[in-house]
Amino acid sequence: MVTGHNSDMNVTGHTRRPASIRDVATAAGVSYQTVSRVINGHPSVRPSTRERVLAAIDELGFRRNATALALASGRSRAVTVLTANTTHHGYASILQGIEEAARAASYAVGIGVLESADEAAVAAQVRRAADAGGGLIVIAYDPAGLRALGAVPAELPVVGVVETPARPPGGDRPWVWTDDREAAHEATRHLLSLGHETVHYVAIPSSTRRTSARTTGWRQALKGAGAPEPLPVQGSWGPAGGHSAGLKLAKDPAVTAILCGNDDLALGVLRALHESGRSVPGEISVAGFDDAPSSAYLTPSLTTVRMDFTGLGRAAFALLHGVLEESAHIAPRPVAVPRLVVRESTAPPPARSACS
Repeated sequence: MVTGHNSDMNVTGHTRRPASIRDVATAAGVSYQTVSRVINGHPSVRPSTRERVLAAIDELGFRRNATALALASGRSRAVTVLTANTTHHGYASILQGIEEAARAASYAVGIGVLESADEAAVAAQVRRAADAGGGLIVIAYDPAGLRALGAVPAELPVVGVVETPARPPGGDRPWVWTDDREAAHEATRHLLSLGHETVHYVAIPSSTRRTSARTTGWRQALKGAGAPEPLPVQGSWGPAGGHSAGLKLAKDPAVTAILCGNDDLALGVLRALHESGRSVPGEISVAGFDDAPSSAYLTPSLTTVRMDFTGLGRAAFALLHGVLEESAHIAPRPVAVPRLVVRESTAPPPARSACS
């Protein structure tokens, strides 16, 4: 019996992936913007180029779809967020802010997880995000995110959520950030103002340069006060790293104040000090960073820097939305000013307490 042939099936009977607008662009040797202008009937395309694109469309069986229409009109109501992490407090809160702002503007949000900082893997994920249409937001707090931000094609609207820049970026940098350098400076000054001779620091990994903005702020505060500058203890992102660092610091009787690069590290430090018989804040004061939801409910409750990551996510979408709607000029800017929240885990050092 003779049956009809389905052009969407290959010889093995498996469904073939539909041709994308970028497949057409590659076959015709043009940009995907040129393909979108052709399928939208834009008059600015040269006849020879139009014929080449139409031939590629016929050959590949390209079907005009919503993505193609969005690319042609420049009004895709979708954004893709590229991130290497979706669970840490800062990352998750940024995603929440983006989603809330996008939903209010009737935009859809997709998430592309950067599973590796490998150049080829990052480039592939960027291509997939670009093929989805719309604009991109890249959370560049780590090597994978930083590499993805640099791999986004120049013609694609993108906003980066970045660490505090070492110096003000140029006006064409579509970045948003919080000033965590100044926040670390303030937290260190708080501990010094209580009477501690110096402040030890458990550092988060630097994502974009040798010294993170938080480490820089801590160091500048010590220098400004003429306080001794101990070597920072390198931690990780999670409590285990803080626990390991805390066990080392607990052995030194001269340690009376510890600033941690995030609240997860502080959680590990508190546990290590408890195991070592060092009371907080009686013997050692501990401060964190980020004001994770659990920080106010620890025993003792944690003094920390409140970072409005949700507000940062909203600001990132607002900037991208303005670009997509052609209602705003791209401009780098710091947003969501951090605030020190003083709780139970910081107090004057033992000598000061004894004299008061």
